[in-house]
Amino acid sequence: MRKILAVLAVIAATPVLAQNALPDPTRPPPEVLAPQGERSGPAVAVAAAGPQLQSVLVARRPGGRRLAVIDGAIVPLGGKVGGAVLVEVRESAVVLQRGKQKQVLKLVSSGQDKARQP
Repeated sequence: MRKILAVLAVIAATPVLAQNALPDPTRPPPEVLAPQGERSGPAVAVAAAGPQLQSVLVARRPGGRRLAVIDGAIVPLGGKVGGAVLVEVRESAVVLQRGKQKQVLKLVSSGQDKARQP
């Protein structure tokens, strides 16, 4: 009888234990998960600032391919992103052109490379 009560106590306590579980470290912050109208803070400021350059790929050989990752999309040289054409890919920046207007997007350092330098 005691064994049955012990098993029932463990089963009853399971939902309480599950509520105290560790949070998922890969889950995006609440600001990102909030509906667009309810967002505030830095996430909105970055989105409102325009396209963001996340990465570049520049081939070492002359005439090799040049790509940029802008807002999560892979864009080849001459490709379009948000109505603009990618006209130049540098090692740490790209140039977008909309009509006669040009916009330079620069890679933003995470600060890790500065921490490694003596």
